[in-house]
Amino acid sequence: MKKLWSSLIPKNSRSRPGNRATLFLLELAGQKKEGPASDVLVLLRLLQGYLAADQIEDVYRAYEFAAAAHAGQQRLSGEAYIHHPLAVATILAEMHLDHQSIVAAILHDVIEDTPTAKQQLADEFGEEVAELVDGVSKLTQVQFESKAEAQAENFRKMMLAMVRDIRVILIKLADRLHNMRTLGALRPGKRRRIARETLEIYAPIANRLGMNTMRVELQNHGFAAMYPRRYQILSRAMRGARGNRKEIVQKIESTIAERIRQEGVEGEVMGREKHLYSIYQKMQQKRLPFREVFDVYAFRIIVDTADACYRMLGIVHSLYKPVPGRFKDYIAIPKANGYQSLHTVLFSPYGVPIEIQIRTADMHKVAEAGVASHWLYKSGSDSSIAQHHAREWLRELLELQQNAGNSMEFLEHVKVDLFPDEVYVFSPKGEILVLPRGATAVDYAYAVHTDVGNSCVAARIDYRLRPLNTRLLNGQTVEIITAPGALPNPAWLDYVVTGKARSTIRAYLKGLHHDEAVSLGKRLLEKSLMHYSLTCNGLPADCLTQLLKELALAGLNDLLAEIGLGKRMAPIVARSLAEKVAGTEVVAPVSSPVSLAIKGTEGMVVSYAKCCHPIPGDAILGFISAGRGIVIHTDNCNNLNEFRGDPDKWINVQWEDGIEGDFPVELRMDVANQRGVLATVAAAISALDANIENVDMEERDGRHSALLFTIAVRDRHHLATIMRRIRRIDSVMRIVRKQS
Repeated sequence: MKKLWSSLIPKNSRSRPGNRATLFLLELAGQKKEGPASDVLVLLRLLQGYLAADQIEDVYRAYEFAAAAHAGQQRLSGEAYIHHPLAVATILAEMHLDHQSIVAAILHDVIEDTPTAKQQLADEFGEEVAELVDGVSKLTQVQFESKAEAQAENFRKMMLAMVRDIRVILIKLADRLHNMRTLGALRPGKRRRIARETLEIYAPIANRLGMNTMRVELQNHGFAAMYPRRYQILSRAMRGARGNRKEIVQKIESTIAERIRQEGVEGEVMGREKHLYSIYQKMQQKRLPFREVFDVYAFRIIVDTADACYRMLGIVHSLYKPVPGRFKDYIAIPKANGYQSLHTVLFSPYGVPIEIQIRTADMHKVAEAGVASHWLYKSGSDSSIAQHHAREWLRELLELQQNAGNSMEFLEHVKVDLFPDEVYVFSPKGEILVLPRGATAVDYAYAVHTDVGNSCVAARIDYRLRPLNTRLLNGQTVEIITAPGALPNPAWLDYVVTGKARSTIRAYLKGLHHDEAVSLGKRLLEKSLMHYSLTCNGLPADCLTQLLKELALAGLNDLLAEIGLGKRMAPIVARSLAEKVAGTEVVAPVSSPVSLAIKGTEGMVVSYAKCCHPIPGDAILGFISAGRGIVIHTDNCNNLNEFRGDPDKWINVQWEDGIEGDFPVELRMDVANQRGVLATVAAAISALDANIENVDMEERDGRHSALLFTIAVRDRHHLATIMRRIRRIDSVMRIVRKQS
């Protein structure tokens, strides 16, 4: 086959094969009629438009290799598996990506889903293609403790590969887009999980890279899979409203076009329709009904130059009055993803607003294709802006990875950066910095430079001194004041919002506290071991090695650091070591005659969770929390669900016999709005020897209210008595214990 192709097109030729040569090749291969061959035909026709003959030959060779590797494999829809990588390659070919990206797209699942090794791909197609395929492949050989950890680690691997070569994420986005187009074959639970991941991670990444067309399709497919009923209702409403709007849209469009012709400016006017997911988001965020969201007429005007954009702005403002405060200039100050356009909102003669975007043709290409416009339009001046912003983001990702303690933390920081509602602020020299909405002066300091953030002590905002936790607003000028020897403050973590600031502060504090934690942990463990007549230095090596292996720790210092940081309780570790030395279960000594609320917590800090308010008689679990000791939750507390599969995070505990004291618990009552009902309920609670710590009231409608009581009780029996008494009050319709 290769010889035949070479005879048709000389190896050194840069000419492009005509359709006849491609069709002839497929006919000879006996593959023209249907199935994967038709997909190959579509792909090759696209590639003929911009790739050289020898490059197309590599693509076809990759198809043959992938088809052989995936032979016998089927997707859940029943079609041959090779259909999927060919579809992914076709999406990238529509973006005019280079031939190595197309080859990698066709091969993107062979490492993950077939016995093919990375080195085999490198030998066959080159090291660059092998690295691209490896960057997209999941970590299938590594065992993870949870799906969340596996997702986070695979995400970190992909993002680091993307930092080295941005084509990795373009292949992954195309892969996800085709998966979303064919999601119907999966079971509902898996559909929703993939849809949530798409809406939370992949659509925001496409947005961050300025790839608007791909973002919109990912969001709409994700919305349809995540909330199928809502999607259907909105789709139906859109179809119904579209007919009523069509005439008005045409009138406004023709009016604007006529005014443009009168002014002698070249420009193309087009009505645009908001996509379903953006309508749904606006309805949720602003609590608006569909008719109010959809009753906004949106138009886009495409002109030749940036100067013409501003002239066009004056024309539309002279035609319809602008809405004050609704003008945004993203040409002078591009968005973080390189997007440029003028946005304005006008009062229309039809009583509803008109949204207008004005941009050049090049800006429009970049707005739709983002970083992919580098390939699609051979990197014009505007697409280089998208490239610059993408490179800046990749640099920040690398810094986040270096500071993150683990993959879950890295994913958390990246998610923060993927949802920026931007604020634009100025440095004293007039440079513009883009930060997420809600960013503080500390976030700004870290955006300037890590060293500036680490040593900042105050800020001047619009030339006036302000505290570091001040939230920044659009257009403010910010100057950071630093001091030699100043250090990051742990309290900053309470209000910083950027991933870079949060990860840098955490990384600094971890390094600073490690040695102190080891020293403190050793003192705490020595003190606990004294009760068993043991010392750290006198522990048998095999017992210590056994415990470290059980806890998956590398050495004694790691164990001591975790004790010092409060991640493990010294008495529990000491008891475990003592049992290993004695070879049998030991009883912890009671160091104080004071009665304990929880059995087995001698010498430990114990606190009670405020989410579920456990009281004596409840089934309980102890959750080990850094800085709070053992936190007691009820066994059915929802906040424990994610930790149930991690036995190192919780311990079985039970209430001490004969426990005394008062414990807070929350009650919710639905009552009729009658005079004196609050006093009646309060009197009933007080009569049963329970103290009322807090009362809140929510009015649900004119006739009913919800009373939220926090009361102190002795145990479940005491609580049950109170609830029975309150139920007998005529105006109380319902009473429940409020839990997480």
